[in-house]
Amino acid sequence: MKTQRSKAFSLQALLVVPFVAQIFGTVSLVGYLSFRNGQRAVNNLADQLMDRTSDVVDEHLQSYLSVPQKLNQINAEAIRRGILDIEDQELMGQYFWDQMQAYDLTFVGMGLVNGQGLGAIRYEGQATVTIDDWDSNQPMSARTFATNDQGDRTELVGTYDYSHFAESWYTAPMEALQPTWADIYIWDSPYGPYLAASAGRPMYDDQNRLLGVIDADIHLLKLSSFLQNLDVTQAGTVFIMERDGSLIANSGDASPFARIDDELQRLPAIASPDPTIQSLAQELQATNRLQTIRRNTDFQFELEDGFHYVTVMPWQDDYGLDWLVVVSVPKTAFMAEINANTRTTIGLCVAALIVASGLGFLTAGWITRSLKRLNQASEAIAAGDLEQTVKTSPIQEVNTLSHSFNHMAGQLRDSFAALEESKQGLEIRVEERTAELQNTLEELKRSQAQMVQSEKMSSLGQLVAGVAHEINNPVNFIHGNLQHIQEYTKDLLRFMHLYEQQYPQPAAKISQVADEIEIEFLQEDLPKLLASMQLGTDRIRQIVLSLRNFSRMDEAELKAVDIHEGIDSTLMILQHKLKAGPDRPAIEVIRQYTELPPVECYAGQLNQVFMNILSNAIDALEEDQAGWVANEPEAEPQQITIRTSILPNKWVEIAIADNGIGISEVVKQRIFDPFFTTKPLGKGNGMGMSISYQIITQKHGGKLECYSKRGEGTEFLIQIPLYQLAYSAE
Repeated sequence: MKTQRSKAFSLQALLVVPFVAQIFGTVSLVGYLSFRNGQRAVNNLADQLMDRTSDVVDEHLQSYLSVPQKLNQINAEAIRRGILDIEDQELMGQYFWDQMQAYDLTFVGMGLVNGQGLGAIRYEGQATVTIDDWDSNQPMSARTFATNDQGDRTELVGTYDYSHFAESWYTAPMEALQPTWADIYIWDSPYGPYLAASAGRPMYDDQNRLLGVIDADIHLLKLSSFLQNLDVTQAGTVFIMERDGSLIANSGDASPFARIDDELQRLPAIASPDPTIQSLAQELQATNRLQTIRRNTDFQFELEDGFHYVTVMPWQDDYGLDWLVVVSVPKTAFMAEINANTRTTIGLCVAALIVASGLGFLTAGWITRSLKRLNQASEAIAAGDLEQTVKTSPIQEVNTLSHSFNHMAGQLRDSFAALEESKQGLEIRVEERTAELQNTLEELKRSQAQMVQSEKMSSLGQLVAGVAHEINNPVNFIHGNLQHIQEYTKDLLRFMHLYEQQYPQPAAKISQVADEIEIEFLQEDLPKLLASMQLGTDRIRQIVLSLRNFSRMDEAELKAVDIHEGIDSTLMILQHKLKAGPDRPAIEVIRQYTELPPVECYAGQLNQVFMNILSNAIDALEEDQAGWVANEPEAEPQQITIRTSILPNKWVEIAIADNGIGISEVVKQRIFDPFFTTKPLGKGNGMGMSISYQIITQKHGGKLECYSKRGEGTEFLIQIPLYQLAYSAE
C-alpha cells in the first residue's frame, strides 16, 4: 500500500516569503500612490496653466480691442462738441494721422452721409501713414496722399474708385445706430494681405443730427503674434475663432487665411493647416459645442498625437464681439518628469525587493542552521543512535529547545538501558505468546476487513439505489407528461393560429388581453420553455441513471467514449451564448474533427474542461466586440475553431482556439493558478482553469497548455493518452 506524505513547507520559505511579500506590497503601494499623486499634480498643474493662459489672453483682448471703441468715442464726442470741424479735411487728416502715430491701428477715419470721407491708413508691415479722402463723384473719387513726418500731405500717389456706402464698417453702425463691430475682413493690399476688424460709431452734431460714422480698424494678425509669445505655446496650442468656426488668430505659423483661386479667403478652424487646431475644431463642432459654450469649459480629447487638456473660454465685449478662445496642452508636456519618476520608483522597488530577499535568505539561513542540527540529531536517535547532543545556539528559543532535546536524549538512553536489562526475561514469554497472537490477529484482520468492506458497499449501494429510485419516479412522471404537454401545446397553438387566420380582427377585449399577456411572445417562448424542461428532465434522468449504475458497481467511472460527442454536447449547452444578440454578433464555430477511436477517459470531468475553455473563449470574444452595433458590418467574423487529431504516440490532441483579443504574457503565466481571474467581481471565482488543469494533468496524466498573443487570439491545447492503463492520480 502506498503511503502519502502530508504536504509541508520549509521553515526558510515561511520566513522569507511573507517578509518579501510585505516589502513588495509596501513598495508597490508607495509607488502606486506616488504615481497617482503625480497624475493628480499634473491635472492640477494643467488646470492652473490653462486658467492662467486664459486670463492672460482675456486681459490682452480686453486692452487691445477696447482701443478702437474708446478712440471712436473720443473722436465722436470731439465732433459733437465742435472741437473738430469735419468740413476741414486738412485738419481732420492731420488729426487722424496723429492718432495713427499714437495707436497701433490700420485705419482711423470717417464717412459722412453726403458720400464724403477721409482717413489715415497704415498698411501691414509699413511704417509710413497715408491719408485718403473721397467724395461721391465717380469715377476715381478717392485719392491717396503721401505724408511727411508732420502729417502734411506731400504728393498724390494714387486714385481709385471708392464709396463707403457699400462698406460694412459704415453700414453696420448706421443700421444699429450705436457703436458696433463690423464683419472681420481680409484685404490684399499693395504691401501684402492683412486681417482686420472695424469698430464703428455713429457721430452727431451738437443738434443731434446724424453726420455719418467714425471708424477705427485694428490689426488681427498681431493677435497671432501675441499668442505665439505665450509660455504655453512652447508645447501647446492657442487659437481664437468666431462662433461660426472662422479662424481669427492662432499660436502656430499657419495663417488664418489662404489664397484660393487667386483670391484671399478666411479659413474655418476645421480647415486650418495646423493639424492640432483642425482636430480640436472638429471635436468641438462634432456636438455643436461652438454654439452652446457660455462659460469657461474644460475638455479632455484624445487626438492623433495623444491626449490633450483643452479649455474653451467665450470672450465677448459690449459692442457685439462673440469669440471663443481655445487653449490646448498635450498631456505629454507634463508627463515626461512623472514618467521618469515612475521609472525611478520602479527601480527603487526592484532594488528594495532584491535587498529584502537577500536579507530574508540570510536571516532564514541563520535561523534554520541551528534547527537543521537539531533535526539531524532527532533523525539519528530515530535510527537508533542514542549518543546524540546538540550544541547551544545564540538564539534564545532555539537554545532552550536544544537543552530540552539533550535532556530528552539522556532520559532515552537511561530508559533503553533499563529495557535492555528486562528484555532477556521477557523474550521467552513474548515468543510463546507471539505465535498464538499472530495467528489470531491475522484472522481478525481478514474478518474485519471483509466485514467493513461488505458493510460499507452494502450501505452505500442501498443509499444510492434508494436515492436514485426516489428521484427516478417523479422525474419519469414529469418526463412522461412533458410529451403530452408538448402535444397539447402544439394543438393549442395550432388552434390559436387557425383562429387568428379565420378571425383576423378580434374583439377589443380580446386584443387588450392579448397585449397584456404578450400572446405573440407566449406563442414563441412556450415551446422553447417546454424544450428547456425536456432538456432538464433528460439531464436529471442521466444523473439518476449514473447513480443507479454506481449502486450496481457494474461500470467504472473510467470508460471509453466518443470525444466529439462530449464537445458537441458542451456546444449545445452554450448555444444561447453563440447566437447573435443586440450588443454582439453571432460566434461561428468551426469543427475540424479527425476520425478518433473511443478514448478512455473520465468523460464527465473532461466535459467540464471543455465547458470552462469554451466559456472563456466566448467571454473573450464578447469583450472584443464591446460597443458592437447590429446594423454595422463586422471587420472580421468572430470564430471559435475546434480541432482534433491523433498524435504518433497514441495520444489524442484537442485544440480550442478563438480569434479574440488574446491575453497578455502576465495573465498567461498565471492562468492556471487557483483563484486567479481577470473577470469583474461576481462573474468568476478563478477556479475554472485551475480545476481543468488538474483534471487533464493529474486525473488523465495529460497536458494542458495555453498559447496566445495580444490581439491575435488564444488557443488551448489538450493532450491525453488514448488509454489510461493503470494510471491513477493518487
